[in-house]
Amino acid sequence: MGTTRRRRLPTSEELAIWRAHIETFEIVRSRIESRLHQDSQLSSGDYRVLLALNEAQGKALRSSELANQIGWERSRLSGQLGRMEKRGLVRREPCEEDARGSRVLLTEDGERAFRASTFPHLQAIKEVFVDAFTPAQLAHLAEAATAMRRHLSL
Repeated sequence: MGTTRRRRLPTSEELAIWRAHIETFEIVRSRIESRLHQDSQLSSGDYRVLLALNEAQGKALRSSELANQIGWERSRLSGQLGRMEKRGLVRREPCEEDARGSRVLLTEDGERAFRASTFPHLQAIKEVFVDAFTPAQLAHLAEAATAMRRHLSL
């Protein structure tokens, strides 16, 4: 029984790979988020919301669709939207199809902030992440990400 149970757990080498991946990813994420804030005064949460709305038809989404699209709980999104509304980046309005729901709209200020942040943000991604790898390594990372998403059924 003890041997069977041990085989279901990661090996020490697998754990080392996991830890290296997580710790490195956190550093990369932190540096890119820091650059985003420094360059545009947007948080990563602001950027995710603005990106989703910018790509949406009519630059608007129902709150529930937006939460689902960016993978957040609705309560987390609600707090984020409140902060963004105060800064004039988004606007919420009642949903015509469902009186209980609301639509989130990208404002002109939000669209301007998103456009102004895009080039510096992409530049930070290139410098912090992409430039660390050869084209072959990037292809392997793409394969690994695809395998993980498939495993997680995403």
